Amino acid sequence: MRSGASSSTTSFASAETRNIVRYFVVGGVCALVDLVIFLGFAQGLGLPYLRVSAGSFVIATLLNYFLSVRFVFVSGLRFRKRWEMALVFAVSAVGLGLNQLILALCVEQVGLNLFFSKVTATGCVFFWNYFARRVLVFGGTHA
Repeated sequence: MRSGASSSTTSFASAETRNIVRYFVVGGVCALVDLVIFLGFAQGLGLPYLRVSAGSFVIATLLNYFLSVRFVFVSGLRFRKRWEMALVFAVSAVGLGLNQLILALCVEQVGLNLFFSKVTATGCVFFWNYFARRVLVFGGTHA
């Protein structure tokens, strides 16, 4: 027979897993947008990859915010929309710093091409973005 604590822990874990999967789908769409813009401008047009990465990251973050509040997080639960968006961008600024650092290390130190460097950086920053937004910004998720 299961205890109530075990059942509620299991329920929380499965709800959290569902939300991580939802955020993974949202993040995947946004990562694809980020990657297409990044490769188009950095590789296709030969623009400086760190500048292009910053711009594509900001565009993807905007899209991620709107998709996340639609499908993953409950908006307005802890903060007004204006503060919420400001906090999302503050969390994303840390994510951008991590993204730029990982991207530069992959290109300059490891010698990976732009595609694999960007995918590596994006994958690493995914987890920071989800948990920071979940804990620091939104608090609640869609059931």
